[in-house]
Amino acid sequence: MHFEIRNLEQWQDVVKEILPQLKHNILLLKGNLGAGKTTFTQVLLKNLGSQDEVNSPTYSIVNEYSSPKGKVFHFDLYRLKNIGEVYDIGIEEYLDNSFLCIIEWPEVYEEELDGLGYHTMEIDNNGETREITFE
Repeated sequence: MHFEIRNLEQWQDVVKEILPQLKHNILLLKGNLGAGKTTFTQVLLKNLGSQDEVNSPTYSIVNEYSSPKGKVFHFDLYRLKNIGEVYDIGIEEYLDNSFLCIIEWPEVYEEELDGLGYHTMEIDNNGETREITFE
């Protein structure tokens, strides 16, 4: 799926299209700083019925949210330098016990997901628009 958005309100349209397509409990979010990964996550959680305040997990590495469908874990792996650090945070346990795991900056862990079902969303912010690809 491909989207082009020009304003914050259009994230809602993206989420409405993507939600029915979520078949796996892992969603990888890729994009440069300020692309809109956390903004997308805020809109997604709202649409899942969560009442929680959604913030970037840049410093905490993982945030936990409640939704009527189950727990949602939001990761930011940007500061992790190697796969050992990813395992040290217990990522496998989160993956096994969630309705959805949203992983920003997943590159350090992506090879380990081989064989597991997951979705990827890439966001390219070119200043005037955001080009979004969802698989």
